Amino acid sequence: MKTHTVRIDENSRAALTNNAMYCVGTGRMGLALQEEYQDQLRLCRSLAPFTFIRGHGLFCDDMAIYRPWQDETGVWHEGYNFTYLDRVMDKYLRMGIKPFLELGFMPQQMASGAQTIFYWKGNTTPPADEEKWTGLVKATLTHLCERYGYQEVAAWPCEVWNEPNLPGFWENADKQKYLRLYEITSQAVREAVPDMKVGGPAICGGSGSLQWIKDFLTFCRDKKLPLDFVTRHAYMGQTTQKKGRYTYHEMCDVAYTYDEMVQSRQVIDSFPEYAGMDMHITEFNTSYNPMCPIHDTNLNAAYIAGLLSCLGDICRSYSYWTFGDVFEEIGVPSLPFHGGFGMIANQLIVKPTMWTFHYFGKLQGDCVHRDDKSVIVKNADGSYEGVCWNLCRDGRDSLTVDVTLPLQGEYTLLTSLTDEECCNPLKVWHDMGQPASLTDDQVAFLRTAANPHHASCVIGENQPVSLTLGANGVCYFKLSPRKMTGEYGYEYEWYREHC
Repeated sequence: MKTHTVRIDENSRAALTNNAMYCVGTGRMGLALQEEYQDQLRLCRSLAPFTFIRGHGLFCDDMAIYRPWQDETGVWHEGYNFTYLDRVMDKYLRMGIKPFLELGFMPQQMASGAQTIFYWKGNTTPPADEEKWTGLVKATLTHLCERYGYQEVAAWPCEVWNEPNLPGFWENADKQKYLRLYEITSQAVREAVPDMKVGGPAICGGSGSLQWIKDFLTFCRDKKLPLDFVTRHAYMGQTTQKKGRYTYHEMCDVAYTYDEMVQSRQVIDSFPEYAGMDMHITEFNTSYNPMCPIHDTNLNAAYIAGLLSCLGDICRSYSYWTFGDVFEEIGVPSLPFHGGFGMIANQLIVKPTMWTFHYFGKLQGDCVHRDDKSVIVKNADGSYEGVCWNLCRDGRDSLTVDVTLPLQGEYTLLTSLTDEECCNPLKVWHDMGQPASLTDDQVAFLRTAANPHHASCVIGENQPVSLTLGANGVCYFKLSPRKMTGEYGYEYEWYREHC
């Protein structure tokens, strides 16, 4: 058993920029037409009210936006169909979430090549005709403004492409061709919606990623291009080991990942024109593979707690990839737990990481303490809230967090705990024999097993708060002044004393 001691007094202050609710990731946009997707997103937002949602595939053929047509004389005309786009955007906005637009991939009839990525074959080549591409961008943004209002759409961030530094996502990872794409696209965005914020280059980490950002910023500066924010991605998986269809990694630690993002922040700030500019991490997670079992675990939840506690120091947002397991990069998932990116497994089973976001979404007060295992805030009404986590790679050690606070009078302590013993639907599914097709009873049991353990107690004046977390546990607590109300004659303890 490990012990972590926290002492807070009336003058305690700590820095915390909590942007956990800014954005969340999704699979390709066309999946939003499915009922299960919509149910998962609705459940997700009930637990964590994200403001924006970002995903791939806006211009892929399954969205059917680009529809050139041929008249009776054989002449081709540019044409656009916004039926599916309207359905998706209507659903998002009715749920209270807005798109963080990613412009990509390339419509097949506009592409310069045949290279595609993923099961759903997103084309990842430059446009054969730049004028047709920019026409598509402007027509789409103009339509959105006409349907939802200029002020609404102008508030949606707009990112140009996805991970062009990887050859699978951009043909040959050709930097010069991406820079040209950004040049014409950012100008098209500014022409269509002058107040819309646009940015890039949406790179993934790895060798040369910082040089990509530097070259991108140099290009934008020298060309005087529209640029309102810089984007990149962050994943923690390092060494790769394959077992069957599944991928396993050794993970770098939170501090390493944070330092990697700091380096990007430093590159941005080294340009006087862009110093202090917003940086968005438009994807982050532990593994970058959609079939990596860590995503289903309590270990994942503890890793993410550490990242949520610090990423706001250096960037405007950090978008977890993804909210749900309706996701088809490698194909349609065949098991309820398969290492998918999502925080909600198919059939609406909540994974532990969803609760980490739920807990951080509650922290709205002034931060009075932060370290590598806990964050605590004080609210205007005198209550305290906090999140503690016990990242435990070997899966064995428990952690007791002892918190001393300046309490006057009695307080009510409410706790919600997720760990490998009390909130671990993956273990329950494993104990069931890992069935591929769940019965209604099994689904109901798994959904119940996915809930945190809730508890309460009364804390006396200046009495320390002691929280015990199992391996990879994440605990939310709220400590509020206790005010007894009720009717004379109703005695909570009577039966304990007389029966």
